[in-house]
Amino acid sequence: MERVSKDNYYLDIAQTVASRSTCLRKSYGAIIVKNDTIVSTGYNGAPRGRRNCSDLGVCIRDKLNIPRGERYELCRSVHSEANAIIAASRERMLGATLYMVCVDSKTKELVPNTNSCAMCKKLIINSGIERVVIRNTPESYKVINVREWLEDDDSLDGRRGY
Repeated sequence: MERVSKDNYYLDIAQTVASRSTCLRKSYGAIIVKNDTIVSTGYNGAPRGRRNCSDLGVCIRDKLNIPRGERYELCRSVHSEANAIIAASRERMLGATLYMVCVDSKTKELVPNTNSCAMCKKLIINSGIERVVIRNTPESYKVINVREWLEDDDSLDGRRGY
């Protein structure tokens, strides 16, 4: 019997977490893992107590034709990485891995080549997370050493795709 790799096992869990997303554009799921233990999970959605785009039936960024990667301050959602980081103590994130999956909210298909936005990259750096693993297909993924974001400071200007 062939077992699924650990990275794909955790990416499968992150993909399940993404199914809780309330975003009408993209559904993101993230989990933080340290020493083979899940530290926390997060998906993109409005802050607790606020109405979600899925409840309102409208995305303001879509309504205003705002291109992906721009004007995040208008978005109702807290990003999946931020929600996972908020739910964990820094001590438990030091040296951990963040697994992330993006699914198109309309087609339910995986979105390959996604990445964290500039704000989430900064949160990941400060949290002490060492590695980010992002799913491209059900079997393939990319691995990012967070140290690369420190060495390539311009990467913090990157765009994401919400």
